[in-house]
Amino acid sequence: MTREQIEDIIERTEHSTKASVYYDWFMVGVIIVSILPLMFMQTYTVFKVTEMITTAIFVVDYILRWLTADIRLKKGKKSFWLYPFTFMAVIDLLSILPAISIFNPAFRLLRFVRLLRIIRVMKLAWYSKPIATFAKILYKERHILMSVLIISIAYIFVTALVLFNVEPHVNPHTGEQTFNSFFDALYWATVTLTTVGYGDMCPVTDIGRFVSMLSSLFGVAIIALPSGVITASYLEELRNERKP
Repeated sequence: MTREQIEDIIERTEHSTKASVYYDWFMVGVIIVSILPLMFMQTYTVFKVTEMITTAIFVVDYILRWLTADIRLKKGKKSFWLYPFTFMAVIDLLSILPAISIFNPAFRLLRFVRLLRIIRVMKLAWYSKPIATFAKILYKERHILMSVLIISIAYIFVTALVLFNVEPHVNPHTGEQTFNSFFDALYWATVTLTTVGYGDMCPVTDIGRFVSMLSSLFGVAIIALPSGVITASYLEELRNERKP
């Protein structure tokens, strides 16, 4: 197998073969297997075995990408020096580091870093027409969506400031501590604006309750506006595609 053939398999493009698609999904499976131990408190022998196997696969993948760097970067021998400093190469290298946890359990949480490797596999989505259309819509309506986001953040910040300064830090009815920090107020303002409202903390003053009512009403608009904009733009895009 030539280096060009290896490059076609490990690097997904619009003109890649089925082997490239299968390879990407294989790597997705390896990533999932590599983070399965995080779902358990105990450390089993089988986890150590899978850790070594998945790490070996990541290392081989990294080496193959390094050996074919000149084909991808098209900068001659300089490509082999530049590749380790590219964004995706750094992600690949970070996915190998969690193997340290085999020798020292203190580094167990480093396995979360392997989730970053999904960034590479997510490139598959760009070759899906529906997802590409959705991305096009987001870019087209970016100014409106960004405006809604900025307004939401500003409203959350202001309401959090109000709640943090007018609400008592101890609920007089239950004696439980509430809004002990500004982050608590930010948390409350966010879940209220998004109409989630977990109920783990709530205002007890008249001003706080009034702000809570405004946030609930405003939250409906905040959710409905982007949804309406995206839906309308998506329907328009579909109509344009169906035009002869």
